[in-house]
Amino acid sequence: RRAACSRPRFSFQTFIFTDGDDEALARRTGNVVNTNCSAAHSRQALSCKMAVEYDHFIESGRKWFCHVDDDNYVNVRALLRLLASYPHTQDVYIGKPSLDRPIQATERVSENKMRPVHFWFATGGAGFCISRGLALKMSPWASGGHFMSTAERIRLPDDCTIGYIVEALLGVPLIRSGLFHSHLENLQQVPASELHEQVRVPGQGRKGKIRQRRNEAVWGQTSPRLCPHRFRSIHCHLYPDTPWCPHTAVF
Repeated sequence: RRAACSRPRFSFQTFIFTDGDDEALARRTGNVVNTNCSAAHSRQALSCKMAVEYDHFIESGRKWFCHVDDDNYVNVRALLRLLASYPHTQDVYIGKPSLDRPIQATERVSENKMRPVHFWFATGGAGFCISRGLALKMSPWASGGHFMSTAERIRLPDDCTIGYIVEALLGVPLIRSGLFHSHLENLQQVPASELHEQVRVPGQGRKGKIRQRRNEAVWGQTSPRLCPHRFRSIHCHLYPDTPWCPHTAVF
């Protein structure tokens, strides 16, 4: 990211949630929040981080809460176009499910009573957005530490808990969008000519080898002058007039 004096306007609305202090990252971005959660990938750790994200959004007064993993590329213009078609004051939960059917879970309703529950959820791997109107209605189950206790009721991770609150408890259906993509998808199905319409596409992170094979089929070989994680490669394909994009890049 660029220095604060030259950062684009939308970067001031982007917050990075970490598991520990990172002074260098904070100096570069300005919006870093230490969740003080465990760095583990456990259900409890993930729910802890989502709880902090949710509370931070509510306090921010912003119109939309969009969760995106740090190994994703977000096409901000496409995201803004998508959100502009929905009123932030109404109940909007938009994303893409990773399953072809509602998830089946067991809900604890009392100390000795359980009952089955099923609902759709937008996978956090592909990202999702929630309107402020809906986020406020989630408060009894999500704010002030309630998110983690709600997650324990169904013993599922953070993105599933979001779906549980929205669909099962509030009765608001998930709006499915084909513009969000996770690393589990075969991105060969996304033509390069339609890439500019996509909201979120996976970069190359911990699952780099899988992503590399799939992304190469869409965007061709990566220039060695571009970011090895492919964020700059994708960005320069979408916005080739960016000053730091090499004119010799092959896509």
